[in-house]
Formats: sequence, C-alpha cells, structure tokens
Amino acid sequence: MAVAGHDQGRGQGEDRGHDRPTGPTDHPGPGGSEARRPGGGRYAGGIGELFTTPTDAPGPPTSPANALDTPGTPGLASSLPGLGSLGLGSLGLGSLVEEVLERLKGALDVTGRMRLLLEAVVSIGSDLELRGMLRRIVETAVHLSGARYGALGVLSPDGDSLSEFIHVGIDEATAAAIGELPQGRGVLGALIASPMAMRIPDISRHPQSYGFPPGHPPMHSFLGVPVRLGNAVFGNLYLSEKQGASEFTTEDEHLVQALAVSAGVAISNARLYESARRREHWISGSAAVTTRLLSEEDAEQALTVVADQARQLADARAGIVLLTEPDGSLVVRAACGEGLHGAEGAELPARSDAARRLRAGETVFLPDASPRAPLMTTDLLDPLGPVMMVPLTSGDEVLGALAVGRDPGRAAFTAEEQRLAASFASQAALALRLAEAQRGRDRLAVLEDRDRIARDLHDVVIQRLFATGMQLQGAARAATDPDVVARVDRAVDELDATIQDVRTAIFALQHEPEAAEAGLRARVLREAGAVTVALGFAPAVRFVGPVDARVHDPVARNLLAVLREALSNAARHARATAVEVSVEVAGDAVTLTVTDDGVGLPDGLSRRSGLANIVRRAEALDGTAEIGTAPGPSAGRVAAAPEEPAASEGPAAFEGPAASEGPATAPEGPAAASTPGADAVDRPGARPGTRLCWRVPLHD
Repeated sequence: MAVAGHDQGRGQGEDRGHDRPTGPTDHPGPGGSEARRPGGGRYAGGIGELFTTPTDAPGPPTSPANALDTPGTPGLASSLPGLGSLGLGSLGLGSLVEEVLERLKGALDVTGRMRLLLEAVVSIGSDLELRGMLRRIVETAVHLSGARYGALGVLSPDGDSLSEFIHVGIDEATAAAIGELPQGRGVLGALIASPMAMRIPDISRHPQSYGFPPGHPPMHSFLGVPVRLGNAVFGNLYLSEKQGASEFTTEDEHLVQALAVSAGVAISNARLYESARRREHWISGSAAVTTRLLSEEDAEQALTVVADQARQLADARAGIVLLTEPDGSLVVRAACGEGLHGAEGAELPARSDAARRLRAGETVFLPDASPRAPLMTTDLLDPLGPVMMVPLTSGDEVLGALAVGRDPGRAAFTAEEQRLAASFASQAALALRLAEAQRGRDRLAVLEDRDRIARDLHDVVIQRLFATGMQLQGAARAATDPDVVARVDRAVDELDATIQDVRTAIFALQHEPEAAEAGLRARVLREAGAVTVALGFAPAVRFVGPVDARVHDPVARNLLAVLREALSNAARHARATAVEVSVEVAGDAVTLTVTDDGVGLPDGLSRRSGLANIVRRAEALDGTAEIGTAPGPSAGRVAAAPEEPAASEGPAAFEGPAASEGPATAPEGPAAASTPGADAVDRPGARPGTRLCWRVPLHD
C-alpha cells in the first residue's frame, strides 16, 4: 500500500508541481519528485539521492524476476523515472520496506547527532573556565562518537610532547594502577607529528603502536582529531573503543572534527579570559606586596611576604626568595610551602648554570627540579616538579632570585606566566629597596633620638649626680658622728656606681643595637642572666672601660668560659646571697672579677676541678688568675639593718666626671648593672665569701 500510494503520487507529479506553491522546505527531486520528512517535511535531494547505494543498478525491464514489472505490463520500476537507480527492481516488497526504514532510521540518527553537536557547541562556548571546559569537550566527543574512552592531550610549549592529559572513561583506581600519564609516544605521537584526523581499526596493528602499560584496559579502534587555535595545534582529541561497532565511521570523524573546530574557538576565548584574569591577579598581588613591604619593619619578614605571595599567584606549591652572596652563590632567605621548613640557608652554588644565568638576568625554567636536571647541581629544590626562577633586579643590579615550584606532574610554567612573574619580581625588588631605604630612615631617626638622650644624660644628669656627690663628701668631713660618716660614704659609693651606670647607658645609646648585641658586654650579660634561676637572684654586673672595642677573640671567648665556670661554682657551692661581676679594661689588660658573699672555698679546692681550668686559661694568654677568700669589705654585700656599722672607703672613693671620661676608661654597651639597695652594707667577716680575679693582657 505504501508503494502504491507513492506510485500514484508520482503519476501526477509534473502536473501538480506547478499548481502547488513551493515552500522554503520544498526541494525538487529527480523528475520533479520531492521526498517528504515524517510530519510533512522534505529530504533535500529527493528520495532517489538519499537511498542510492554503490551496488544499486537498474534491473532489466522485462526480467521475470522483477516483482514490480512483468512482461508487457509497465510496473512501478518502469513508471517511476530513476527508480531503477535505487536497485528496487531487484528487491521484493518486504525488502524494499526494510531498506527504506533502515535508511530513514540512519537519517534520523544523523539528525539527532547533529542536534547533540549543536547543543554541545553552545554549552562549550558558554563556559569560560578552561579546565572544566577541556573535560567537557572530551565528554562530548565520547558521547557523539559512541566511544568508550576519550582523552584530550594538550601539547607542551615546544609542541613535541603532552603537558596535560584529560581523560574520560577510566576510573581513578585504574588510572592510579596505570601510573604515569601518556607523554605523546606511539600512536599518540604520530598524531602530534602529523596533525591530521586519523582512524585506525586496531591500535595494536599500527606500525607506530607503543603498547599499553600493565593494568591498562584493552583498546582497539581509534579516532584521533587535532584541536587547533587558529593555525597552531592546541592538542589532540583521542577516542577509542567504538561501542556497537568494530571501528569508527567517516561520519564519526566528521562530527568530531566539527566539534574540534568549535572547541578551538571556545578554548581561545577561555584562554583570553583566563589570561586577562591572571594579569589582574598578578597586578593586584604586586600592589599588595608593595604595601606590605613598605609597612613591614622586619627585613626577613618582608622576604617571606614576597615568597608567599609569589607562591599563591603562580598557583605553585612553593615560593622561595634567594639573595646573591659576594661569592656569586644564591642563598635561600625565605621559603614558603609544604615540605620546605628549614630550607633557609640552603645554597645554590655559584658554579651552577642556574646561578650563572640568574646573575646574568635570565629566567630559568626547570621541568624537573631534582639534581639530575641539566641546570642544577644541588638538591635544594628536590621535592618539586616544574620550577621557574626569575631574577630580582633593581636597575642593573641583580639582588637575587624568586623561585616558584609546582608538584611533580603538574604543567610547566608558560611564557605568559614567566612575563607576569618577571614583572612581579621587578616590582618586589623595587619595593624591597624602598622598604630598606625606609628602614634606614627610621634607624637614623632613632639614632638621632638616642644621641639627644645621651647628650642630656651626660650634660645634665651626670653633672647633677657629681654635684650631689661633692656635697655629700663635704658633709661627711663636717660630721662628727662615725655612723653618719659611714652612711654618707656609702651614699657617695652608690652615686659613684650610678654615674658609672649612666655612662654605660650613654655609650649604649651612641652605638647600633645590633653591634651591641654581638659584643662582649651583651654576651657577659647573657651569661649572668643564665644563672639567675640557679642563684635565686640576678648577679650585679659592671663594666669599666672600652670592653667591646678592645676585647676580642680569643681573649673574649676565654673570659666568657671563665665567667661561666665562676658563676656555676657560686650557684652550686657558695650558697651566696649576692654575686658581683666586674669586667674592666684599663691600660693594656682586661680584668674579670667575680665576688660572692657565700661560704668560701674549702681548703684544697682552689686548684682542682674547673678552677684549675680557669688558671690554665689565664696562663695560656700570658695572664694570671687569683682565686681565694674575698678580702675585707669585698666579701660581698648582704642585706642588713641600717644601724650595723660598715667600713668606709673615704671621700677619695667618689669619682667625678673629669676623672673617668678618658678614652681608656670610657664605658660602653647597654646599662645592665644591678646595684645593691640603699640598705645594703658591707659585712666584713660575716662570711668569708669567694673572689676570683682573672687578668690577661690585650694585644690591639
């Protein structure tokens, strides 16, 4: 019935074709016929063209085997022009219907796949996040082609291998068992070398087949299509294992090629968007670093800020700042990132190619940061994968380098990232210079303020203390009560000690804190502070003369060892309630005196144990050491009632400014001496106490 109806329609086709208006979907077929789609549409080219096969041939008009034409009776094949070209003359009615339905099914399938392609193009083009877009492209290609597995291999910057491999169809457990992702060898490499569509029925039989690693699922049929961005190849779509067929068809190839063209445009747009966003990110980061550096007082912390910000901007695991040393090596001064704790101080040798290129102002790319990499001779960056090192330049000077590194297996840094990092490094180097200049100005302001305080102390405070001491000495001469004289003399002694402390403070104010911390005076104070807990109190410490300026190693080192031993003995054996330490530089010698008010030395102990070492140290430096009971009032100062008498050292004990300001005795360093309280008095004979006097010559 279907055939008869079709035959009737064709019998009047030419007469009615001129009467009926032709719409936009009308496409005349052979002999004026039109092939209609289900629902009233028409197939372009007519049904004759749609269903023609290479094996179709017109049957003989008089063949008795022709079920549609019988001898002497014009049948369907002869009455329809061109029908013989369909090969219908050799088909039975049932076969004809099956053939028509099969062809219609194929046409509908093509229409559905085209609709899916258009939907995929729209979906891909609306996504601006590159990483997610690449995965969506692979998933769409798999769906359109009917493949079981799919992947997109992104070419490396040199175009010879794959830098990324986004795959679909293999679960995470299988991927982990396979291990390393493909690098672009074998059949994949053939498509890289010749970027043209490639269909292979069986991968294993291809001459460039590289084989599969253990655990890899079996793959046979293959379809590869390049993805281009303009004239450059961005990567390749790889599809394998056509489902329901032994190999991919030409139609599959054309669909995937169309998808690849659309994907190339979408990728270009996404890369432009990502590039603009990345530039904005780096510019914002540079501004933030500059602000932090100019407000940061600690230089080391400023370097840490640079390293951490660079790590975040580069989407890296590690950020490292290296500074150039006088010998040409680069030393790590700040490191941020997992697994880099304690990296500060590590060195990139001056002889390494990386160090030489950085000193020349070149950027260094390392695909592998292990010592086996061609530019490295150290394991400094061993836990990292791709590394980019850019010089920190200020003007024509290379201050150091900024290094950022990613995890092994991550994509290498691109040329655009290098340009952004270089700009960031230049900005950071300039900010470091500005921050250093700012800190220099701040230090200068502090030093000027310290100088002012020192002048005030010298010109006002010391003069008033000296005048007070002179008045007290005059009052002592006029007094007749011995107890009053003793008390006045002790007050004069305290004023003398106070003047010494003020002079020490003046000297400390006139010198850099960093220099003072490294000097002998600071080290002596640290040794004294270290025994405070063991003693139960803080020892009194006094300095006289240019201690830091004239006492250097090996004398300073031995003096500290002697002081450590003396304080340890006082804490363990003396049961003292007061300990005094004095370091005095006078003439060509330095004298260390340690006095306590303890129980004294047992008989025979003075030449044994650590005390013998004290003597040997002095003798090795051509000096002397005296250890014994503290004589007279030097036995120590202990807290006592004010009414107990004490020996007086007489008016001559007070020193005025003129008597102690010469260069040989000018005190230096921070004021740290602790003096006895106003109610402390000498207790000669109360307990024997111990006195160590260690004296060695100085050789300037």
